[in-house]
Amino acid sequence: MKQPTRRALIGAAATAFALLSTGVAHAEATAPAAATQAHYGAIFQIDSGSPGAIKKTINNIENLLHDPRLKGKVQVELIANAQGFAAYVKNNGFEQKLQSLQQHGVLLAQCANTLRELHVDRKDLYPFITVVPSGMGEITIREAQGWAYIHPSAPNPGL
Repeated sequence: MKQPTRRALIGAAATAFALLSTGVAHAEATAPAAATQAHYGAIFQIDSGSPGAIKKTINNIENLLHDPRLKGKVQVELIANAQGFAAYVKNNGFEQKLQSLQQHGVLLAQCANTLRELHVDRKDLYPFITVVPSGMGEITIREAQGWAYIHPSAPNPGL
């Protein structure tokens, strides 16, 4: 029987290494992300007055808050601008959900520019809403602080 040459052995070893490395890389890429940092921040933007968009955004925030990997590690803010002010208008059906978010430490913020431009009276909003000078300024500051920016799209009517 013919003995394998040194070159053939090296080639076989290289192929085996490549296959094993690919398997390890694939396993790492498909594993869930680990929350290794001590602190995370996420700012959600709502700029639609659609009840479906508001509900979807609130659900996204609740999902984030209930992720066991982030328990006690995540700070969240919801910034409303443009037509998103509807999320904070009294008697809109979202008061209990918003209060629950606030009880979980979520900062509920409204853009003052929107209120002025759309002639919305601050008294028409829930009293627990914080008004900030600018929604875009709030997002910019949070991103500079390392926060994730999340802007859920409008819900798919087919779902």
